Amino acid sequence: MNSHATQPSAAELPGAAAPASRPDRRPPDTCSRRNFLAKLGALSVGTTACAVGPARGADATPGARQLVADVLVIGGGTAGTIAAIQAGRLGVRTILVEAGSQLGGTTTTAGVDFPGLFHAWGKQIIAGIGWELVTQAVELNSDQLPNFSIPTGAQHWKHQVRISGALYAALAEDACLKAGVQLRYYEAPSAVENTADGWKVRLVGKGTQVDVLARQLVDCTGNAAVIGLLGLARQRDAVTQPGTLIYRLGGYHLDGIDAATLSKLELQAREAVQQGRLLATDYNGSLRGFLRAGGENAMHVPGADSSTSETHAQTNIRGRQALLRMLRFLKPQPDFEHLKIERLQAETGVRETYRIVGETTVTLADYVEGRKFPDAVAHSFYPIDLHEERGVRPKHLTQDVVPTLPLGALIPKGSRNLLVAGRCLSSDRLANSALRVQASCMAMGQAAGVTAALAARAGVSPQQVPLGEIRKTLQAHGAIVPAA
Repeated sequence: MNSHATQPSAAELPGAAAPASRPDRRPPDTCSRRNFLAKLGALSVGTTACAVGPARGADATPGARQLVADVLVIGGGTAGTIAAIQAGRLGVRTILVEAGSQLGGTTTTAGVDFPGLFHAWGKQIIAGIGWELVTQAVELNSDQLPNFSIPTGAQHWKHQVRISGALYAALAEDACLKAGVQLRYYEAPSAVENTADGWKVRLVGKGTQVDVLARQLVDCTGNAAVIGLLGLARQRDAVTQPGTLIYRLGGYHLDGIDAATLSKLELQAREAVQQGRLLATDYNGSLRGFLRAGGENAMHVPGADSSTSETHAQTNIRGRQALLRMLRFLKPQPDFEHLKIERLQAETGVRETYRIVGETTVTLADYVEGRKFPDAVAHSFYPIDLHEERGVRPKHLTQDVVPTLPLGALIPKGSRNLLVAGRCLSSDRLANSALRVQASCMAMGQAAGVTAALAARAGVSPQQVPLGEIRKTLQAHGAIVPAA
């Protein structure tokens, strides 16, 4: 789909090693706060409506309508939704493009409707727009927040907030509309070009072809798809984490099944794996654990990949095939005659594809030691959570460690007028296994939205926005910013 293809760099090849973190400094072209505010004052904030009109510094492609925006966010998932809402609330013209039918990504379409973690060691460390939407979903659905004052120990999931994914999607959409964000579903970029003052992005959808002229571009695709179109360096490992199709089975009572029967069933499951009727990943090798959870997050889809339409389609097919294998295995068994599907997501959730090579790379050591980056704009908190085909064994952080997120990890190395947010941020694989979770992605999405909006209004690149202005604006919009 890349109409401006280049030869991949070494960093984009499978198995390429992540670059080392840069020294503790902001990118060198950061302008002074006085100069930045002077530029900001010389420009109008702009309306929230996205204008349709002549190009700025580029010709429209014949047959394509043309839109103009200050901030264009590609990807309406966990991070992109928050980035767009934040940019819209700052009064800049914002367009949000989502290839699917709803916002929320992992939280909604993939069904991981227990976003976290927002609290660490008895204290809230992530708030802002994401927390606002999560708590609205809890209140409107008469759900309950966990008691965050009770320590969880190694059972970190006790502080996950259970919400209705469908309701969260509706609330996120409503927040976008109220912020003046133009939503464009069922579209994706097919080409991206530099212009004199930003970007020209070709969007293609069902019977639709649109050119968007934007000052700032934010890639929140999860796969760094825009970065790939531009030919900038991306990286991924030869082996990536498996995905999960979230579903829940019911119609049986595990407590009523005696130990001998369960042991016999486990033996039959192992025999079914040997015969090819099941895969061990269909139940993560532990049938008791799978049945105790009713399925839900207790299966894996090896080789899950959402970076192209072809690999994404195969990932979803393999997820549904795994479900059918489990149903056909369990249904004939005693005690499972009334087995039924109580919940089934439309898509298999994908944990890992591409990551960018950024101005700063967050390493495992940075994360587990709670490094205080000088350009930190948000916190993150989650165990190192690398999934393998047979399951996951989280590695928990040491007491009172709270990692930080540097702005440099959201800026592709050597780029201008370009940011990312979400799981494709610049990080090594193990650090990314924790950084990719929803609360952290919401926090970095809000930081990207603030930075892109301020850069668009001042006519500068994200590297030139004074860090103090970013932090002050984030705090004004409810976010929690790491102490300087």
